[in-house]
Amino acid sequence: MVKKTLTSEDSDLFRQSIGKVRPVNNDKIMSTTGHKPKPYPKEINTELTCPLTLSTALNLDTVGLEDSLSYVASGLQTTVLKKLRKGYFGLHAEIDLHGLTSNAAKQQLLQFLHECTHNGYRCVQIVHGKGYRSTDQYPVLKNNLNLWLRQHQEVLAFCSASPKNGGTGAVLVLLRLLNKYSSDDNAIE
Repeated sequence: MVKKTLTSEDSDLFRQSIGKVRPVNNDKIMSTTGHKPKPYPKEINTELTCPLTLSTALNLDTVGLEDSLSYVASGLQTTVLKKLRKGYFGLHAEIDLHGLTSNAAKQQLLQFLHECTHNGYRCVQIVHGKGYRSTDQYPVLKNNLNLWLRQHQEVLAFCSASPKNGGTGAVLVLLRLLNKYSSDDNAIE
């Protein structure tokens, strides 16, 4: 490497731009005696707002008593649904909505999903029943759940449970993991 030589003109310009300086006698840094503030975690907005997207573009066919439900959010591979059916994600929580009215079931569902995502639960089961006591053999809760879960922002996929776990009277739901330390929107894992 070639050492550059400075002209007296450049040296004077440098000293003028720097200004008055004083020599450093010690190269050790003294720590301050003041106490550092304690770190605090970022606050998470836990306000329970309606996480359902108000999409009117969903034209869903009504499902019958023994019809199975399945859904995968756009951008996810279909193997996620296979893994969900086989129990790959485990089961972290369960709620039973039998006998509730639509409004009560919706409130219970939203509260349950909020608590599950806040606690970091990945896979939950929702028992809705098959709707044998519904009028006109039309399962009200099952059809409403099909719509609500598709509209919920934290739901990545869902499918009907295995026959030993409720069959077409229950759904397994895969939830988005809550990234507590990021201010960005949660990415699909």
